[in-house]
Amino acid sequence: DVCSSDLPTGSGRRATVIRKPVVLITGAGGEIGHGLIAHLANEGRHSVVTLDVNPLEPSLARLVQREFTGSIMDTSLLERILAEFEVETIYHLAALLSTRSEFTPVTAHQINVEGTLNLLEFAQREAKSHGRPVTFLYPSSIAAYGLPDLETKRRAGRVQEDAFNTPSTMYGANKLYCEQLGRYYAKFYKQLAAEPQSGRVDFRSVRFPGLISALTVPSGGTSDYAPEMIHAAAKGEPYACFVRPDTRIPFMAMPDAIDALLALATAPRASLSRTTYNLAAFSASADEIRRVTVDAFPEAEFTWAVDEKRQAIVDSWPADVDDSAARRDWGFLPKYDRVRAFDDYLIPTVTERYR
Repeated sequence: DVCSSDLPTGSGRRATVIRKPVVLITGAGGEIGHGLIAHLANEGRHSVVTLDVNPLEPSLARLVQREFTGSIMDTSLLERILAEFEVETIYHLAALLSTRSEFTPVTAHQINVEGTLNLLEFAQREAKSHGRPVTFLYPSSIAAYGLPDLETKRRAGRVQEDAFNTPSTMYGANKLYCEQLGRYYAKFYKQLAAEPQSGRVDFRSVRFPGLISALTVPSGGTSDYAPEMIHAAAKGEPYACFVRPDTRIPFMAMPDAIDALLALATAPRASLSRTTYNLAAFSASADEIRRVTVDAFPEAEFTWAVDEKRQAIVDSWPADVDDSAARRDWGFLPKYDRVRAFDDYLIPTVTERYR
């Protein structure tokens, strides 16, 4: 399974270049990337190549075959990767998160949309070069939703993928559009061309709820009040929560998020009825998260300092989502409900981190 091609040399002879089959992870230094790299390295079936604007932590860097430090906006860097490796699967994690995107919407569009377009074109060319579809995993977000008011949110219940797709944030708009870009590449790419061009990019997307990780520090997501509570309590620091106590959205423990991406990546293409799937593990209010955290850390100090602008964003997201399509099509089944997420994963792991 090694792809080779002939390239001209300066002497007129042709040199054979061996391109190595790999998995490519962009934004590899983030929360999801940590878990993916560890799992794939432990599994040992796929060599991993990473691309991130910052160098990987040494403990992660040791687990990958090649680390590229640079931007997904750098098309010449993507050309280097294309020339050297036969990329079979892409986990496109690189993104500017929701809070930062609101302060720099043009930059957010460049990174989140134009960067994703660069990667989709990269995948299209990779697939053409080695004659097989490239599986393209794209983490979208609950931010792709936009409910108009709290009463609608209460009535909506578990929201399906195609409802309320009217996001109020740049990040949400970016994610929703990229879901559609991926669908276009998978099913309709250059549909007026004489020869069929679509199908080379096997695009598969999940809309993650709020993700809570015990291993990495929250980094700018609007739903990060939940992990911020836990990390602050474990460090013995007071925390002022920026949303109301009754604020409710769905959440997922990071190990379930990693497992979901890996399961979707290996699902038979014929079993997938859509290109974007809802995911959720449990729904919880901010006050419920506070109470569980205080039970574990009795000295924890929490106050409420509501940021009305960020509150409005979280209020526009569903209280829960319908993930029945993911469960039916590719067997999505989270291991961590609310009790297990805190008792078996978050509390003990975060406690050990700051001990």
